[in-house]
Amino acid sequence: MLNIPLSIIEAFVLFIPGFIANPAAVITGGHFTMDGGRNFFDGKRIFGDGKTWTGYFGGSLIGVISGFLLTGIFLLFGISGSFSYGNTFPAILITLLAMSFGSLTGDVTGSFIKRRIGIQRGGKGSLLDQWPFVLVSFLFLIIFSRSFFMAYYGNIIGAIAILVITPPLHRAVNIIGYKMKKKDVPW
Repeated sequence: MLNIPLSIIEAFVLFIPGFIANPAAVITGGHFTMDGGRNFFDGKRIFGDGKTWTGYFGGSLIGVISGFLLTGIFLLFGISGSFSYGNTFPAILITLLAMSFGSLTGDVTGSFIKRRIGIQRGGKGSLLDQWPFVLVSFLFLIIFSRSFFMAYYGNIIGAIAILVITPPLHRAVNIIGYKMKKKDVPW
């Protein structure tokens, strides 16, 4: 029988690297814009100045490192059976890479869409600021670490839990980033 509270806790805890990658990109970013200042064929910037290669790779790396730290904590406290990114180092690495790079690829995708519909950098995009990083992380996990995805998000409870918690969590993290002067706007 499915233990719904445990499924929600597992889904949240195991998605921490995906959550961490996004704000870590703000901290590590700022150099080498991904679009090189170029416009798309519609005349609008492809992504904007806020999407940089240092942020993309730095944030993803911090997401992966956070996942390995969590793995160590799971092992230390003997809960690695319930909370696990995989059974081998390569499986864990692939899962964490997929989740972290998926998170930031989703963030970049959201920015691309926002530019297409006329929302400028820093403009409110509502769910375009919040869900693309989760959805693309899920997609990357389905492609590269399907067994992990199915174990923790395939029962739909875990996936829904992440989608529900993401908007308020994203907002709270952005407010913190704004107060720390790392973001220009608190959303």
